[in-house]
Amino acid sequence: MPKKIFLLAMSFLITACTQALLTTVNVPTEFDDNKIIRDVAYGSDASQKMDIYTPANSGDKKMDVIVFLYGGRWSFGTKEDYQFVGAAFANQGYITVIPDYRKYPAVHFPIFVDDSAKALAWVYDHITAYHGEPDHIFLVGHSAGAHIGALLATDTHYLIAEGKKTSDVIHGFIGLAGPYAFTPDEPDLEDMFGPPANYPKMQATTFVDGHQPPMLLLRGSEDATVKPLNLDRLEQAIRERGGYVQSITYPHTDHVDILGDLTWLGNSHAPVRSDITKYIHTIDGRTVTN
Repeated sequence: MPKKIFLLAMSFLITACTQALLTTVNVPTEFDDNKIIRDVAYGSDASQKMDIYTPANSGDKKMDVIVFLYGGRWSFGTKEDYQFVGAAFANQGYITVIPDYRKYPAVHFPIFVDDSAKALAWVYDHITAYHGEPDHIFLVGHSAGAHIGALLATDTHYLIAEGKKTSDVIHGFIGLAGPYAFTPDEPDLEDMFGPPANYPKMQATTFVDGHQPPMLLLRGSEDATVKPLNLDRLEQAIRERGGYVQSITYPHTDHVDILGDLTWLGNSHAPVRSDITKYIHTIDGRTVTN
């Protein structure tokens, strides 16, 4: 695997430094047969839009749904940056939804979580029109997106505000390199999530009660961006309260190239695509009771 090329390309993708490398990562999506419905509004703000990827030749059969929340330090990124994710999961036979959400500094916590809850509720209410199965929605997130997704899975008030029950809407949660239990320690993060009295509200571990949707938590052994204690604390809290959780640590994999298996460049150390598929099949097989 050309890991150095992948790391360079993805690092530019995450920081939006060059459109050329971003185009390189996403170029295969221009040639597959999946259908993309772009800029579907789930709210009135310009940022409250989503893209929906539907598998080619799917016919009228009902399909499982993946809602992917991208990362970017809660501050940057767009759904267009992650076309490769939409294509990767659509190629596996999943309806895949990638929403945008409002970001810092235009907004502060918890607005980006509120937006994601609104997007998820919209998917639950409308995905049947795209042959998606609303009772089989899997929430997947990377980095800041995994943090948002974990809060949606554990803090029930976000979906209650949209008139939904978490247990109805989220069939399972998959987090990639998520900062689930961190304490802000840099000026922008302190401003984004503060004041300090507010910090417990942005930590998913605060809300674990054993009744959250089943979770699969993935991380790379060489992740220098998100500390291992984030996954460890969330996993421990879930196990102590009798919930269902699996975790995988990938060797020789860092915060960025954990996404590599979802691109045409691949990542032999982190078979994320197949691990997510296996997990979804486990949950769909009703072998998990919670």
